[in-house]
Amino acid sequence: MNILGISAYYHDSAAALVVDGRIVAAAQEERFTRKKHDAGFPANAVKYCLHESGLTLSAIDHVVFYDKPFLKFERLLETYYGSAPKGLMSFVNSMPIWLKEKLFLKQELIDALQVIEPIKDIGKRLLFPEHHLSHAASAYYPSPFDEAAILTIDGVGEWATLSICHGKGKDIEVLKELRFPHSVGLLYSAFTYFLGFRVNSGEYKLMGLAPYGNPDDPQVAQFKVLIYQHLITAADDGSIHMHQDYFTYATGLRMVPDKKWARLFGFPRREPSDELQLHHCNLGLAIQQVTEELVLRIAHTAKQLTGSNNLCYAGGVALNCVANGKMQSAGIFDNVYIQPAAGDAGGALGAALAAYHIYKGQERTIAPGLDGMQGSYLGPNIPEADIAHLLPTYKAVGEILESEALNQKVAQLLADGNVVGWVQGRMEFGPRALGARSILGDPRSAEMQKKLNLKIKYRESFRPFAPAVLAEDVSDYFDYEGISPYMLLVHPVKESRWLPLPENYGQLPLRDKLYHLRSDLPSITHIDFSARIQTVHHETNPAFYDLLKAFKTLTGSSVLVNTSFNVRGEPIVCTAEDAYRCFMRTDMDFLVINNYLFTKTNQPAWQEKDNWKEEFVLD
Repeated sequence: MNILGISAYYHDSAAALVVDGRIVAAAQEERFTRKKHDAGFPANAVKYCLHESGLTLSAIDHVVFYDKPFLKFERLLETYYGSAPKGLMSFVNSMPIWLKEKLFLKQELIDALQVIEPIKDIGKRLLFPEHHLSHAASAYYPSPFDEAAILTIDGVGEWATLSICHGKGKDIEVLKELRFPHSVGLLYSAFTYFLGFRVNSGEYKLMGLAPYGNPDDPQVAQFKVLIYQHLITAADDGSIHMHQDYFTYATGLRMVPDKKWARLFGFPRREPSDELQLHHCNLGLAIQQVTEELVLRIAHTAKQLTGSNNLCYAGGVALNCVANGKMQSAGIFDNVYIQPAAGDAGGALGAALAAYHIYKGQERTIAPGLDGMQGSYLGPNIPEADIAHLLPTYKAVGEILESEALNQKVAQLLADGNVVGWVQGRMEFGPRALGARSILGDPRSAEMQKKLNLKIKYRESFRPFAPAVLAEDVSDYFDYEGISPYMLLVHPVKESRWLPLPENYGQLPLRDKLYHLRSDLPSITHIDFSARIQTVHHETNPAFYDLLKAFKTLTGSSVLVNTSFNVRGEPIVCTAEDAYRCFMRTDMDFLVINNYLFTKTNQPAWQEKDNWKEEFVLD
């Protein structure tokens, strides 16, 4: 049975293909169109999934959309009706879009699919599960558990913003929901907006900023009191009531009333170009701590409702790696599994799996190995023909090396302080680069974080980088002994590796804090001695694993800086051409694509105008 899942028309469109319950392919549309968070119909991702499987669209039994548009429309109407005449301008602006595009989305899907392949009865094959069921299915069915509590926390689906389910065998039972307008995800997004970042893409920046707040500063505690007293009422089960006088996302064109929040917190909304001050960092820390407290309460509730020792987790809030680490360390569940594509892109995969197991009633078989995601390497490979085309097109100069020699050479280049673009195997599905489309560096270098942020990624200097470590060595470097293959858990760097800090460290300006050496792995040790860990496993990515082994043999260290292969505002590279163009437009030193090694100094001068700032919008 062949089932195609689709998410689209909001943000992070994607397609995923499931054949007889096995995940065959999955990819986000942005990787093909080069438009970050592309919301359009994922035509390119659909075509890729079909090509990867060798199937035509006519061979697909069901096409499954990741939510129910009519329920979303119902929520919109009820929200505006309940608050009228407030929100009239937002209503007037949104109604034509909903009437033209969203309300008739089924026909829009049919039309888009017909462009790929004209099939008369394609409309009869369409299915529409609920948004949170798609998220829950994306986490539970690929997991290694035959029974688990399932937690979904995001901004909003149709009505649900938080759901607790129980998965047993092939079945998922919904036990409890929190409904719009009350939402942990929207609460976090409101602070994302107020602190000057873009909603639906800048939440991870807020998470990275929060540790620059001073936990000993009374202002952090004061901010938390204001949040709990004025913005939300929090129940013991983790559910919240958001006081709508302080929010405008339900009926307005902005997340919050700027002036009212400015009076509450004592400073105005930060513009994206404004320099970050300690009060911005302290407010970021306050909402991060509140979010962690709520997530822990919700996890306890999921445990009480299900009695399970296993947790599966998805939804946008599941990408908050710091909260994930705190939840795991709390020991509420023995085992925690987080869907690597936890956001809306993963809804495409969950929709397909839900259709297979729930709608079609097919029994579930637990995949061998770590899980059913195959390391999340579900995107396209780089065919040798693409490199053969690249070489004459750009007059690129590449050296072909056998795998062992390539690893030894790249290990030496990294140890010498070079930055290497690394393109191997199938592209990752989800927001993290996991060693298939990555930029690598030596974490022992005191200058590596600054070099990567300012000269290659072109992004804010406070942003941390993640370590990739051999799975069997993780406890040598971090206060953690489990696995974290998807870079979704934050845990402390081992205390024996810390370096002493000045007594007034907490009061220093952000820039002064940033470049203090905090450990013997300074480029991956965040301001609070934490790190977002990726454990690398031979069974899912042998090429990256072997490179780390070569680096360990050479240096004694089995950790590398691993960041996504892109510049600020650009989607992660997909093709050989994407990788070469990014390589040539930055200060990256070397590029590896399959068994080809490209040295920057050997390449012809780059003739194209370096206009990436105009091409890619600040995310």
